[in-house]
Amino acid sequence: MGTSMSSRHERYSLPMRLLHWLRAVLILGLITVGWIMVSLADEVPSKYEVLYPTHKEFGVLLFLVAVVHMIIRANSNLPKPAPGLAPWEVFLSRNIQRIIMALTLIVPLLGYSMSSSYTQSDGVPFFFTMLPELLPKNDGNFEIFQWLHKILAFTLLGLVAVHVLGALKHRLIDRDPDKDALRRML
Repeated sequence: MGTSMSSRHERYSLPMRLLHWLRAVLILGLITVGWIMVSLADEVPSKYEVLYPTHKEFGVLLFLVAVVHMIIRANSNLPKPAPGLAPWEVFLSRNIQRIIMALTLIVPLLGYSMSSSYTQSDGVPFFFTMLPELLPKNDGNFEIFQWLHKILAFTLLGLVAVHVLGALKHRLIDRDPDKDALRRML
C-alpha cells in the first residue's frame, strides 16, 4: 500500500553524507575554538601555543574537505529536493547550501591570508608540516583579511544555524515525511 521510505526519499551517497557531517563538525569546532582564542588574554600561554595552531590546522583541513566535497558533489547524481517543499523553500535551501559550500572555502583562505601576511606570524601549520606563506608580509593587508575572516565566519555560522533550523522545522514541526530533508543526510 504505502510507498517505502527509500523509494519516496532519495538519500545522498555515503561519501556525500560523511563529508557533510565532517564539514559540520569542523565548522562548529573551528568557530568555537576561534571564539575562545580571541576571547582569551594575550598572556594566556595556550592561546598562541595551542589554540591558534590548532585553529589554523583544522582550518586547512576544512578547506581540503570542502574541495573534496565539491569534487564528489560535482561528479554525483544528487537527489531531487524533498517532494513536499514549496518552491521558495527549495530556492532558499539550495542557495544557503551553495553559500555554505563557498564559505567553507573562502573563510579558511582568508585565515591563511591572515597568517601569511601578518608580520609576526609563526606560519601556517598543517599537522606535521608548515605550509609556505605565499603573501607578502603586510600588517595593513592582515587587518583586512582579519576583518573579512571574522565577518564571513559569523555569516557562515548564521547560515549553518538557518540550515539546521530549517531541517529541524521540517522534521519536528511540519512532521511531513515529504518535507523531511534530514532523512536524506542520515
